[in-house]
Amino acid sequence: MSVVLLSPMPLLVGLLGVLGLAVGSFLNVVVHRVPAGLSVVSPPSACPGCAHEVRPRDNIPVVSWLLLRGRCRDCAMPISGRYPLVEAATGLAFAFTAWRLTDPVLLGAGLVVVAAGIALALIDLEHGRLPFAITGVAAGLVVAVLAVAAVAGVSLDLATIALSTTIWLALYGGVWLFTAGRGMGLGDVALAPLLGVALGLWGLGPILVGLMAGFAVGAVTVVSLMASGRIQRGAAVPHGPFMLVGAAIGLFAGEPVAQAYLRLVGLS
Repeated sequence: MSVVLLSPMPLLVGLLGVLGLAVGSFLNVVVHRVPAGLSVVSPPSACPGCAHEVRPRDNIPVVSWLLLRGRCRDCAMPISGRYPLVEAATGLAFAFTAWRLTDPVLLGAGLVVVAAGIALALIDLEHGRLPFAITGVAAGLVVAVLAVAAVAGVSLDLATIALSTTIWLALYGGVWLFTAGRGMGLGDVALAPLLGVALGLWGLGPILVGLMAGFAVGAVTVVSLMASGRIQRGAAVPHGPFMLVGAAIGLFAGEPVAQAYLRLVGLS
């Protein structure tokens, strides 16, 4: 019988995909509790219908929801399908990030931003705000990753990271300042430097592509919603998800997009 050994990369992708499932389960707690000002560590999760604490066997990401057929074991109250979807999406996002970012520093920072981004996007869509508690923790974790990398002797382009952070903060802060908060919220301003640091690890192309893509995706989405009659002109639309989608485009496709643009205008 022959034994097939997995190479380190597929193994890492699989392990981080499983980790992402667990993180997604935690993000469900974050999305529910943080906007309400509740602790994310206590009390343990419980059914809102019968108040029975969720058993460990009923807290396995995705699997438990399927086995329970989307209902509480004790009172049969329906459990929203959003829970397994968030878990599965986070698992896939972690696996994809591990596949695309092979550098340990980029991977560590990328996973932090991906996890925080999923929680922030869901909260912004539901509540119209980006909690500072999440952006602050995420920023602290990214800085910790960079600090560990620096201590380990990893060469970091601090000038590019600082430039990226400044560009993102200046643009979003400027929009907030000159529109008196009508065109941008403080939550968006607080998220900007976090995304700036993450993209600064990649270089100028991803920085600018990620920045512009957020506004482009937002503009296309808003125009489409207005054209379909789903929103009226002047309606408030959360911008955080657009920032995060734009940053993802910059993170995973920024360099080839930037090179394609330079070739198009004859500069490369």
